[in-house]
Amino acid sequence: MHTSRAPERPAPSGPSSPPAPTTRAEPLVPLGGFGPNDEVKRRDLRRMKMLALGFFVGATVIFLITKYLEVNQGLVWAGYVRASAEAGMVGALADWFAVTALFRHPLRIPIPHTAIIPRKKDVIGDSLGDFVGENFLSESVIRDKLDRVGISRTVGGWIAKQENADRITAELTAAARGIVTVLRDEDVQNLVESVAVRKLLEIPIGPPLGKALEGVLADGAHKRLVDLVCDRAYDWVADNQEMVLRVVHERAPSWTPRFVDEMVADKVFAEIRGYAWNVKNDPDHQLRHAIDRYLAEFAQDLQHDETTIERAEQVKRQFVEHPEVQHFIGRAWTVVKGMVLDAAEDPSNELRLRVRDALVGLGRRLETDAELRGKIDGWVADVAGYVVRHYRHEITTLITETVARWDAQETSKKIELQVGRDLQWIRINGTVVGALAGLVIYTISELII
Repeated sequence: MHTSRAPERPAPSGPSSPPAPTTRAEPLVPLGGFGPNDEVKRRDLRRMKMLALGFFVGATVIFLITKYLEVNQGLVWAGYVRASAEAGMVGALADWFAVTALFRHPLRIPIPHTAIIPRKKDVIGDSLGDFVGENFLSESVIRDKLDRVGISRTVGGWIAKQENADRITAELTAAARGIVTVLRDEDVQNLVESVAVRKLLEIPIGPPLGKALEGVLADGAHKRLVDLVCDRAYDWVADNQEMVLRVVHERAPSWTPRFVDEMVADKVFAEIRGYAWNVKNDPDHQLRHAIDRYLAEFAQDLQHDETTIERAEQVKRQFVEHPEVQHFIGRAWTVVKGMVLDAAEDPSNELRLRVRDALVGLGRRLETDAELRGKIDGWVADVAGYVVRHYRHEITTLITETVARWDAQETSKKIELQVGRDLQWIRINGTVVGALAGLVIYTISELII
C-alpha cells in the first residue's frame, strides 16, 4: 500500500500571507464503504468490461478462422479480414493495457509507469489543489462570478416571499431557543451586570449625548416634543385658574380687599393663559427660539464643557446605581429569554411576526433599491476577496492533505468506479479503429506490392 505523504509546499511569501501550517504524519484513512449507487456503477462497469472483452474475443475468433481459410483454403478475401481482425486484437490489447495501467499493474506485473493513480495519488492531490487555487480561488474570478450572480437581488427576491421569510424566522427562533436554553441564567446576568454595566460606566455619556442632541436639533425632530410641551403647558394653565387665584390671595397684602385680589388674579391668569396660547400656536414665538438656543448651547456644553460633562456623568452614575435600575438589569435576561422562548413556540407571536415582516421588507427593498444592492454586493465581494487573498493557501492545503490521507488502493477503486465505464469505450474503440486501420494498411500493401 502506498503510504507516502505529499511534499509540503511553502506558503506564498508576502506580509499578508499567514505562516504555512505544520503537518503531522497521519495514517491513511479509507474513503468509506460503497453505497447503493456504487453497487449499480459496479455492475455497469462489469458489464462494460465484458462487452470490451467480447470485442477482443470476437476479433480473436475471426482472426483464427480467417487465418485458417487464408492458409489452407487460399481465399484472398480472408487475408483482408484476417489483417483487420489482427489489428483489432492489437488495438484491444494496447488500450486494455493503457486503461488498466491507470489503476493497477496489468496482470499484477510491476511494469514501470503503471498503477499511475495509486502511485501518483499525492501528486494528483497537489495538482488538484493548485488547479483549484489558480482557477477557482482567484480574486478576479470570485468577483466576476459574484457580479454575474447578483447575490443581493437573488437573496432579496427569495426572502421577499412570505413562505421563505417564515422559514428563515423559524430557523432563527429555533437557533435562538437552543442558545438561550444552553446558557445559564446566572451566568448571563452576571455577565450583563459585570461587563455591560461596567462598560456603560466607563464610557463618557456627555459627548455622544451632546452629538446626538445636536443631530436631533439639526433635523428639527425636537419640534414635535416642544409642541407637545407647549400644548400641555397651555392645558395646565387653563385648568388651574383657582390655583392662580389662591397664590395671588396668599401673596397680596392683608389690607387689600378680596375683590381686588380677585381682579388682580383674573388679570394675571388672563395674561398667563394668553401668553401660553401664543406660545402654543405661534411656531416663531420668541420663547420657542429661546428653547432652541438653550438646547443648542446645552448640546455644545455636553461635548466641550467639563463641568457639564461631569454633571452628566454624575446623573448617569446615579441612574445606573439606582436600585430599580439594578433590578431591571438583573431581570432583563429573564425577560429576553421569555420573549425568545415564546416566539419559538408560537408561530403567531408578535416578535416572530415582526421579524418575518422585517425580512420581507428587506427582501422587497433589495429588489427595488439599486443603491442598497450595490453596497451589499460590494461588501460581499470585499469579504470574498479578503478570504481568497489571505486564506487561499489554507483551502488548497485542505484539499492536498485530505487526498494525501486517503488510502491509495481504495482511491484508485473509487475513481475507476466513477469513470471506468466510460474508459471501457476506449478499449472498444481501440478494437474497432485498430481493425479498420489494419484493413487499410493491408489493402494498401497489397495494392502496392
